[in-house]
Amino acid sequence: MQKPLKIGHRGAKNHLAENTIESIKKALDIGVDGIEIDVHKCASGELVVFHDFTLDRMTNGTGELSKATLPQLKELKVNGQFSIPTLEEVLDCVDRQCLVNIELKGKHTALDTCEIISHYMNVKGWSAQDFIISSFQHHELEDVYNYNKNLRLGVLTKASVFDALEFAKTINAYAVHPNFALVSRDNVQRAQKEGYKVITWTVNDVNTIKRMKSYGVDAIISDNPENL
Repeated sequence: MQKPLKIGHRGAKNHLAENTIESIKKALDIGVDGIEIDVHKCASGELVVFHDFTLDRMTNGTGELSKATLPQLKELKVNGQFSIPTLEEVLDCVDRQCLVNIELKGKHTALDTCEIISHYMNVKGWSAQDFIISSFQHHELEDVYNYNKNLRLGVLTKASVFDALEFAKTINAYAVHPNFALVSRDNVQRAQKEGYKVITWTVNDVNTIKRMKSYGVDAIISDNPENL
């Protein structure tokens, strides 16, 4: 059985502040096969790497991220010391050292993400295989599919693997991304038989990691990628 890919959740979330350049560098130092990050569109139009829809939990700012401009966001500190990066800053940091799983978290992020990926593929030597674009929001994934059918899509779910598979068929998805609590040996085998990778999240404790490996998942996303 092939070992599942090791993917750092928001970089190396349990080591350094999530979705920051420093957290991503830590994941790279650990030796991950991939990192998972989240993107939102800010008020001035740039894509920034941040998980929450609001600034309150992670920064010294407050309110909705989408209503702040990039210069305003750059003035804030994540966990008191880090900056909110743009998607380009993260990609430049990774520099093709590992796979990048971009989760479309905010609204209207699909087309801008596609354009940035296209730039990195056409100008900077990246390939479609360097990326997975995932989302819970089906319309964002449909927008990516309509923009470029060669990009690899992942259908996120915390409700039903089978519902995710049904939608995956409509956009020729690469993978389904179920929460680990949904994963069984049977639904992993069914998804793989139908031609999809199974990428599960967020798997942190050693026993659950072992169980996911025993089910034959293709990749595991973890806050503690060193345990993978």
